Amino acid sequence: MGEAPAFIADDLLGDFDEEIDMKCLTAVNVGNRTYVIGGTDESKLTIGVRILDKSTGEWVIPTVLGTRPKPSKGHSAILLNEDRILTIKEDSADGDCFWFLEVDTPFIREQRKKSGTEVVAWSKGVLGDAGKPIVISGPSGVGKGTLIAKLMKEFPSTFGFSVSHTTRAPREKEQNAVHYHFTQRSFMEEDIKNGKFLEFASVHGNLYGTSIEAVEVVSDAGKRCILDIDVQGARSVRASTLEAIFIFVCPPSFEELEKRLRARGTETEEQIQKRLRNAKAELEQGNSPGLFDHILVNDDLENCYAHLKELLDLNGSGGVSSKSPPISVDIPLDHSVSKIEQKIMIDCGAKGQVSRNVLVLDLSALRGGAPGRTRGLKFHSWKNSGDQQLS
Repeated sequence: MGEAPAFIADDLLGDFDEEIDMKCLTAVNVGNRTYVIGGTDESKLTIGVRILDKSTGEWVIPTVLGTRPKPSKGHSAILLNEDRILTIKEDSADGDCFWFLEVDTPFIREQRKKSGTEVVAWSKGVLGDAGKPIVISGPSGVGKGTLIAKLMKEFPSTFGFSVSHTTRAPREKEQNAVHYHFTQRSFMEEDIKNGKFLEFASVHGNLYGTSIEAVEVVSDAGKRCILDIDVQGARSVRASTLEAIFIFVCPPSFEELEKRLRARGTETEEQIQKRLRNAKAELEQGNSPGLFDHILVNDDLENCYAHLKELLDLNGSGGVSSKSPPISVDIPLDHSVSKIEQKIMIDCGAKGQVSRNVLVLDLSALRGGAPGRTRGLKFHSWKNSGDQQLS
């Protein structure tokens, strides 16, 4: 059983002018680099990250992406599979104990290539799992909005919508974080550059988009997020780190779609022709190999809705929430960490005790990652009586 890296040695701190609490620093070696986790970043509100290049002896301050953990009284850290570091915060509130610092995952390599600078990213570790978000696309007039409304009405505690971002000004009675996240264009452009948006588009000079964080917030509440987006947006989500179910809704024929659009009686002939042109392009793209998991033909609304529920495994389930039951996790200040295959052993007893409580953290079912959440963490307690060995 290998011990977790010790607190960083004094000689590594020679180049730092700031006063640093040694108990809040850990050093993890990855190849020819040492990742120093702790202290605070420039904002003094989140845990900082510095990198020592052992081949040159120089320190690097990386660009840090993702939601960043707040400082705690202390933490431990251990390397996982050469691409991410598990950080365990001590004496933290439930749901804020486990964080992953990604240092060489595919997402990091992509961001490093885009920016030409050193990049790391945090993702919050979440116990248990959540239902995959659902991406529903289809041309205007195909009935996808009606299908989604029926889902929301029948299963109100199961599904939720993410709150989109926009750079336009709020209209009368619109509330921030309720109708939209209203933001400045420069902020949104920076987040798009840093890979924090699943999809975005420019409409009439303003940016609109869906952030990864907005989708994760719905999952954190125990609901499955529904994304009603166009085919181009679905393509962007498919290329992201978000795992989702992709469903394309199409009409029985193009002629039937035109009939439905005209029957609404809400648009001019010019608007109808524009929607028909867009619909033709979307129908062609909807058949792109590997983009959508399921194709639903809305020839009859009730039959199509029944098929949709079947795809989402909702028949007879009553729409049970995907939220995991509350789990109490209390990591004491005096703990040690080690790793055996895909399991992390967190020894919560004081050294020298004969009988100690060990939390076994199972990482075998991890999914997701920066810049959102790392889900699928599972754990159980194990009593170490001093003469037993973990298998």
